[in-house]
Amino acid sequence: MKKEFPVLLEKLNSDFNDIETEFSSLINNENLDWENVMNPLNKINEELRWSWGVISHLNSVKNSEQLREVYAKLLPNVINLGNKFGQSKIIYKALKTLRETNNLDVTRNRILDKEIIDMEHSGISLNESDQKEYNAISERLGELSTKFSNNVLDATNKWFLILENKSQIKGLPERVLELMALSAQKHLKKEGNVDSQNGPWKLSLDIPTYTAFMSYAEDSSLREKLYKAFVSRASNGNENNSQIIEEILTLRTKQSKLLGYESWAELSLSTKMAGKIDNVEKLLEELREPSFKAAELELKNLNNFAHKNGFNADNQLKPWDISYWSELLRKEKLNLDQEALRPWFPLEDVLKGLFRLCEKLFDIKVVEANGEAPVWNEDVLFFNIFNNSNNKIASFYLDPFSRPESKRGGAWMDECLNKNIDSEGNHIVPVAYLVCNQTPPSKNKPSLMSFDEVQTLFHEFGHGLQHMLTTIDLPQAAGINNVEWDAVELPSQFMENWCFDKKTLLNIAKHYETGEKLHEEDYEKLCANRTFNCGMGTLRQLHFAITDLRLHSNLSSYQELNSDEIRRDIAKNTTILPPINEDKFLCCFSHIFAGGYSAGYYSYKWAEVLSADAFSMFEEAGLENDQKIKDIGKKFKETILSLGGSLPPLEIFKLFRGREPKTEPLIRHLGL
Repeated sequence: MKKEFPVLLEKLNSDFNDIETEFSSLINNENLDWENVMNPLNKINEELRWSWGVISHLNSVKNSEQLREVYAKLLPNVINLGNKFGQSKIIYKALKTLRETNNLDVTRNRILDKEIIDMEHSGISLNESDQKEYNAISERLGELSTKFSNNVLDATNKWFLILENKSQIKGLPERVLELMALSAQKHLKKEGNVDSQNGPWKLSLDIPTYTAFMSYAEDSSLREKLYKAFVSRASNGNENNSQIIEEILTLRTKQSKLLGYESWAELSLSTKMAGKIDNVEKLLEELREPSFKAAELELKNLNNFAHKNGFNADNQLKPWDISYWSELLRKEKLNLDQEALRPWFPLEDVLKGLFRLCEKLFDIKVVEANGEAPVWNEDVLFFNIFNNSNNKIASFYLDPFSRPESKRGGAWMDECLNKNIDSEGNHIVPVAYLVCNQTPPSKNKPSLMSFDEVQTLFHEFGHGLQHMLTTIDLPQAAGINNVEWDAVELPSQFMENWCFDKKTLLNIAKHYETGEKLHEEDYEKLCANRTFNCGMGTLRQLHFAITDLRLHSNLSSYQELNSDEIRRDIAKNTTILPPINEDKFLCCFSHIFAGGYSAGYYSYKWAEVLSADAFSMFEEAGLENDQKIKDIGKKFKETILSLGGSLPPLEIFKLFRGREPKTEPLIRHLGL
């Protein structure tokens, strides 16, 4: 890998120089057309995206010192090559000439407009000294985001406790004890059988362990220790992200001002569906007010319940108490024990149910194809997708399990290959990476999923469907390409809704040992649970979204404050329990400092309006009416999933829904 990638970069540089030479002779040609401008550009972009995409992907799922070294060494070259593309006056002139002298269709015009604005956002119009500064900032931002991500991974892995006293693990389900005992055995390099009942057990910050311990462990002092470690990740020592955040925010502001925008948020929103900061603030405030009121009432009820059930009456609940007492209240109020339902959701059955649903809605067939493609871990699965004529139309990898030592947290879909027709006329089928961090198998048990993990899998598969079921052959607008960022969550959040559809869920859920189907009353409890403490859950998302937007808006009222102080000021209206002193959440907020969500975290809520309204069309038709559901599913596939970035998202939504989106379905789904 160390040898191969520089060779590729050298080739790309050479190809790029050839393209520039070729374009120089074309530039004054009045007959400039799509084939001799966009096709060679796309070819080189796809080569870079594919090659660098593989390195980036492996860096996320199989992180190692060697890979980090390769990644860090090559990143400046990749950024420089990107800037070279983006700042080529020859290409810029060719694109503008192409737009002015050709009568292109809507899709090609949209692609062209996007290419031109991307070049303008890459500094094509800047003078030489400003362009030099812009490029230096780009390179530094790339280094900082990589460092930020590595710090979060290292800080997460660094912290652990070896527990040896049974009182410390009281309340934890057997599944969690097995996971922690296995983790301890690996850490201590012990041989022999894992003893989940007698330990030792390793308590760590990986998500499956953390969420389970916070929800079920009776030991409040250990919950406090774990919580404080989790919210202070990457905020001290060698992994401290505090100064990295300040530098990232400063550099983003500088770069946006170089390009003529007042702030990074203004720059970011110039290419998004929302368009303006005010439009985002308006939506977030519409949701914040009812969420805050609901959350206050939920906390009051939770406090009362805790005090009635043995919590110290002189104290109020602390942040590390919320998940624990919420779980107990959930059991009493809804008679729902989420942990007890895991045996009904083994991964294999959940996948079969998900694929059956997609077969019904979208007339496709998903077939396991393990062994057909190379994988980066023995747990990784590979699948092909066929249409109703039995032609292969797409493939995808699924990397389902948590591997905290080498895989970053969270869940995501990424492009492996885009749909395309190459220069020889061959059809390239799209291939997706689907990555989750769910509970791995233990002992003789398969991966038994929590209901939240089921929803996450459906969510990521929704992204995958938009990438894989596209009918657009131009890769610049196929799948999620050219889709405005705040509309890209529509298919993923839409798919989550099917987890609450009675027919779908009862077809999925059966006990992994007995084959017994999930009881209808448990289904009803899961539906009721959807709005349980929903005020607090929604408010948490709004806190993240508003913090992200304000950090990137350069508001004069925040000029003298650092990012942590700004976040704490925002928390006065977006949290019902203020952040504790140790809470340095921003230091591990990878979405906005190491991902693509800067000044865009609001997109989850913006797209949720679209997805809830889209799903309401199925609800209005009657979810039991198979023929109508198939008809609407076909329409959803032919619009939202097929058309990708070929049209503005509002137009595509109206093609599906017949009207502009409404917020009422989301308010109803949230129970607000």
